[in-house]
Amino acid sequence: MSYYTNNSSPPPLQHPVPTHPAYIPEPPSTPMSPQGYQRYTSSPSVPGYPQPIPNAGHPAHLSPPYASGNQYQPSPHQPHLQGQIGPGAPVDFSAWGLDNATAAFGMQLGQSAVAAGQEYVQKNLGGFIPISMLKHHFNVSNSYVIHKIRLLLFPWRHKPWSRRVLRLENGQSEWSPPREDINSPDLYIPLMALVTYILLAALHSGLNARFHPEIFGVTASKALAVVLLDLVLVKGGCYLLNIPGGLSSQVLDLLAYGGYKFVGVIVTLIADLLGFGRTLYLFVFIYTFLSTAFFLLRSLRSMVLPDASATAAAVNPSQRSRRITFLFLVAVSQVLYMGILVRV
Repeated sequence: MSYYTNNSSPPPLQHPVPTHPAYIPEPPSTPMSPQGYQRYTSSPSVPGYPQPIPNAGHPAHLSPPYASGNQYQPSPHQPHLQGQIGPGAPVDFSAWGLDNATAAFGMQLGQSAVAAGQEYVQKNLGGFIPISMLKHHFNVSNSYVIHKIRLLLFPWRHKPWSRRVLRLENGQSEWSPPREDINSPDLYIPLMALVTYILLAALHSGLNARFHPEIFGVTASKALAVVLLDLVLVKGGCYLLNIPGGLSSQVLDLLAYGGYKFVGVIVTLIADLLGFGRTLYLFVFIYTFLSTAFFLLRSLRSMVLPDASATAAAVNPSQRSRRITFLFLVAVSQVLYMGILVRV
């Protein structure tokens, strides 16, 4: 028998009891309800998330979050979303786990260290070799490099050999930069030739099954030792013979002239790598040595034997003969340096 047959009236209806909505404590400045919570008719706002602007006649709690017609714009007091950094906005280092004050202090410390390093280089190295002179010796162009290499390999019919003088507006004069004067020494070709020589020496050792990683350091050390030895001997001879010339400018010029020998060494190594035979290899070596020696004779002549109009002190005959002998010794000594360099 069912329940309804034993009772004269149906059981009372059970209405659902309304539950309390989610609540978020309000800030102290906002008045709170007596129960200690605030009622919301829509989802509470999430900091940093764009809030909808309700349409006219449509309450915000009746419109879905992404319904058409709703417009979203970030609050001016809210931070930008991740990955959206406005122009001119400060960098937020907290995303990398760094405190902004600590990061700013680190950046300031790095800038101070860079400035101190530049000042140290300018004070110590700049006093011996000014940076402006280094820039002068690297002021080259593509056409200059091509013509200079051709001059180093075929110097026999080149004229003239004197360097050009550039007149400044204040009445002073200086040497023309290499890009404007083919006879001006540069440091670009010697530096690139030195790097190429090291790579060719490593390739030569590898083709002969003698390659090892230390070949780069050994070859570079040998090349730098030869260049420094040549520079010391030439500079010492200029000092003993009382040859005029500024310390910094003369050192850079002599360093450039001493580095040009690597062009002939590279040509000799390429002839050896191509396997033209021992006879052709010796012929190429002798030719490159003669071209380098002739180039140095003509290039250093203006410095070792300056014209009478270019110097205030006259050169007596005995001093002139010693300078000519010194000039020939510098040219002939290139066969020793190049012979050491081609043995890789």
